[in-house]
Amino acid sequence: MKNLTFRFLLVLLVVQTLAHSQSKGMVFIEGSRYIPLYGRDSTVVEVKNFEMDIYPVTNLEYLNFLKENPKWQKSNILKLFSDKSYLANWNSNLELKPTENLNSPATYISWYAAKAYCECQGKRLPTVDEWEYAAMADETTRDARVKPSFNKKILAWYEAPHSNEDTIGLHPKNVWGVYDLHGLVWEWTLDFNSVLITGESRKDVDKNSNLFCGSASLNATDLMNYAAFMRYAIRGSLKAKYAMKNLGFRCVKLVKN
Repeated sequence: MKNLTFRFLLVLLVVQTLAHSQSKGMVFIEGSRYIPLYGRDSTVVEVKNFEMDIYPVTNLEYLNFLKENPKWQKSNILKLFSDKSYLANWNSNLELKPTENLNSPATYISWYAAKAYCECQGKRLPTVDEWEYAAMADETTRDARVKPSFNKKILAWYEAPHSNEDTIGLHPKNVWGVYDLHGLVWEWTLDFNSVLITGESRKDVDKNSNLFCGSASLNATDLMNYAAFMRYAIRGSLKAKYAMKNLGFRCVKLVKN
């Protein structure tokens, strides 16, 4: 009887382990209720369990996607799905410029292309709330937004020049095991255009430079809100066709309970 009970418990343990096993290249993020900082009027949001890519999608991974999906190649993509900057750092459909690194985040990618890439992997782009929820963690704490040092570090990253030539994984991973949510490139979200910014920030904006300026953050009263404002302001100024040097992406997928 004891042997039978032991075997049952062992099988149950194995089943539970498999049920929560992580997909390759992704980490499990346990959902919860949280309060987004900027632009949501302190509304509590519930985030369900999901998996997130450990790293942003790289040039090498996007190259493999282009080989299998020619319609998203530089000379083939429909104008409806991209602007003239799409894959500006590529010499041709399947060749990066010599200055580019295969292990750098894929940028100059439109929202349509990023969405298609994730869907081809059986995934999707993260929602704003999923991205913000994962990104509020530091190396030791799930919600590090109350730490002045955490917010100062993020703002220092935002103020520094960004470059898509940087290699992924050089910044410390957060408590979930995710790298580069801050400090490398900005990232597309599934519902980026659901964010509305008041004032004149959506008008007369140079998408490649002025979007990353926080001078209009009149409602950001502290470091925590100011950092969040930067992200919401950028998302509110984007269009799905935009392809920019400092804008990459990563994928997620929900975890079935």
